Amino acid sequence: MATSTTQTSLEQFQLSSWTLSGPSRSPTQTSEIAVLSTNNFASDETVIQELKPVDGGVAAWTVLITAFVFEAILWGFPISFGVFEEYYSTIPEFKDSSSKIALIGTLAQGLSYLGGPFSASVAKRFPRYQRQQIWAGWPLCILGLVCGSFTTTVNGLILTQGIMYGVGFVTLYYPIISMVDEWWVARKGMAFGIIASAAGASGTVMPLIINALLKKYGYKTTLRAISVAMVILTGPLIFALKGRLTHSERSTMTRTNWSFIGKPLFWVYCSSTLIQGLGFFFPAVYLPSYAADIGLSSTQGALILAVMAVAQVLGQFVFGYLSDKHLPVSFLATICSFMAMIATFGLWGMAKSLGLLLTFSIIFGFFAYGFATMRVGMGRAVSDDPSGVVATFAILVFLQGVGNVLVGPISAGLLEKTVRIDVYGINMYKSLVIFTGASMSLSVVVIVLWFLLPKKVREAQFGSSPSRN
Repeated sequence: MATSTTQTSLEQFQLSSWTLSGPSRSPTQTSEIAVLSTNNFASDETVIQELKPVDGGVAAWTVLITAFVFEAILWGFPISFGVFEEYYSTIPEFKDSSSKIALIGTLAQGLSYLGGPFSASVAKRFPRYQRQQIWAGWPLCILGLVCGSFTTTVNGLILTQGIMYGVGFVTLYYPIISMVDEWWVARKGMAFGIIASAAGASGTVMPLIINALLKKYGYKTTLRAISVAMVILTGPLIFALKGRLTHSERSTMTRTNWSFIGKPLFWVYCSSTLIQGLGFFFPAVYLPSYAADIGLSSTQGALILAVMAVAQVLGQFVFGYLSDKHLPVSFLATICSFMAMIATFGLWGMAKSLGLLLTFSIIFGFFAYGFATMRVGMGRAVSDDPSGVVATFAILVFLQGVGNVLVGPISAGLLEKTVRIDVYGINMYKSLVIFTGASMSLSVVVIVLWFLLPKKVREAQFGSSPSRN
C-alpha cells in the first residue's frame, strides 16, 4: 500500500480543501485516494493513502474466495441437516422426542435467515469491529458442535447444534458480506452469486461425507470431526478477511440511507421474495422421500439432490453475472420464478421416474436458486446509495427465511397420508407440489402487476427511470 506525506501547512490546506470541496463520491466506487489528516506538536501532516482497486486484483479475489469457503463449509453444514435428521430418528434414546428433531435444523437455518437484519445493522454501525464480530461468531459455531457431541438428548442438540450454531453463523456472516461489498462494485452481482453458489457446491459432497461418518462413527464423533475440520479449513482464513476502505471512510458509511423503504418497488420485491420463499424449500426437503415413494433407492434420492446442487451453482453464477450486465432485475427475477413454476407443475407433479425427477431438479435448481442472486440487483434498483446494498440484502434474506421456518407447519397441513402412483404428485405430495408451484407463480404475478401499471404512474411512484428495474 503506497503512501506519501507532505509536511507544509500550505500543502495540507490545499489537500484538505480539495477533499472537503471536491465532488461527492461513494467510498465503494472506484476512487483510489483517501486523504487523512493528523496533527501533532512537531508538524502538521496529510497522508494520502492509495486504496486497492475494486472488481479485481489479488486482494479483491482473496476476500471473495475466502467468503466462498466460509459459505461452503459453515453454511453447507446446516443445510445438510436432513442427513442428521434421518440418523437421529433411528436412535432409541431420541424416540420419545422424535417430533422435536426437525427443530434442530430449523433453528440452525432459521436463525441464520431471520437474524440477518440485526447482524447486518451491527456490522454496518460498527465497521471498525467487523473482524471482532467474526471472531465472536466463528467460535460459537465450533462450540455448538463440540457441545452437541457431549449431549445425549434432543433438547441438548436443539440448544447446541441448533441455537448456538445458528447464532454463531449469522453473527459472522454479515461482516464478511460487508467486506465483499467494499471490494466488488460494478461486478457485485457476480461476486454475490459466487458466494451464494458455494452452498450448492458443498451440497454435492457434504451430505455424502456426513452420512458416511454417521454410519461408521455415530453422531458424537461426527460432530467432533466436523468441528475440527471447520477449525482447520476456516480458522486461518479469518486473517485474509479484510475490508478495502480505511477507518475514516468507513465512518462516513455507518449510517444507512433508509429512503428505499418509502419506494413502492422495494415492497414489490419484498412481497415477491416472501412469496417465492414460502415454496422454495420444499423440493430440497422432500425430493428424497418422494423418490423413495416411487420405488427409487436412497442412493438415487441422494443423486437427485446432488444434481440440484450442481444446477444451483450454475444458476446462481449465471444470474449473478447477468444482473451486472444492465439487464432489468425484474425481468431476471420473473424468468427465474416462471421457469421454476413450469418445472414444478409440469415435471415434479408428473414424475414417476428417475429421469423426470432429475430433469426437474436441474431446472428448478438452476432457476429457483438463481432468484436468490437477485437480492443485490433489487437493492441497486431501489437505491443509488451503496450504504443500502447490505441492508436490502439482509431484509430480503430475512423474508426468504420466513419460508424456511414455516416448512414444517405448512407441510404438516399439506401432506396426504397415502401414496397412489397413478395420481398427480403420487397423492401424498399433490398439495405440496401445487403449493410450491403456486408460490412461484404468485412471485411472478406480483412483479408483473407492478409493471402493468402505466409508465407515468410507476415513474411518479419510483422517482426515477424504471430502466434499472
